[in-house]
Amino acid sequence: MPFWRLFYHITWGTKNRLPLIDSGFEQALYKVIAAKGVELGARVHAVGGIENHVHLLASIPPKLVLSSFIGQVKGNSSHFVNNVIKPNFAFAWQSEFGIFTFDERSLKSLVDYVHNQREHHQSGTIVSQWELVD
Repeated sequence: MPFWRLFYHITWGTKNRLPLIDSGFEQALYKVIAAKGVELGARVHAVGGIENHVHLLASIPPKLVLSSFIGQVKGNSSHFVNNVIKPNFAFAWQSEFGIFTFDERSLKSLVDYVHNQREHHQSGTIVSQWELVD
C-alpha cells in the first residue's frame, strides 16, 4: 500500500438548507456518516454540524474518487434517516458540497471546531471559509 497523508474538511447542507437534522437523531446520523466513511476506506477524524449542515473531517486514500466518496456517504446517511430513523420524513441533502484540504498541524483545532459547531454558530465564532457549502 502506498504512503499517503491527505486531510479533507467536507461540508454539505440539507436540501434547501432546511433545519432537518433533529437533535433526537443527530448523533446517530453522525455515527452513520463516520461508519460509511470508514467502510469506504477513509480515516474519519470528526463529524459534527447543526440543523442544516454537516462537517466531516477525513483522511481519504488517493485510490478513492472524492465526489464518489462524498456521494456514497451522503446517500447512505439520507437513506438511514428516511428508512430507519424517520420513515417517510423526506430527509435529503443538497447536491453540492464544499471541500477543503488542510495540514496535519491543523487537525486538532479543526476537530475541536467540528465537535463544537452548535456553540460556534450560537456565539457567532464560525470560520466562514469552513462553512461554505453551496
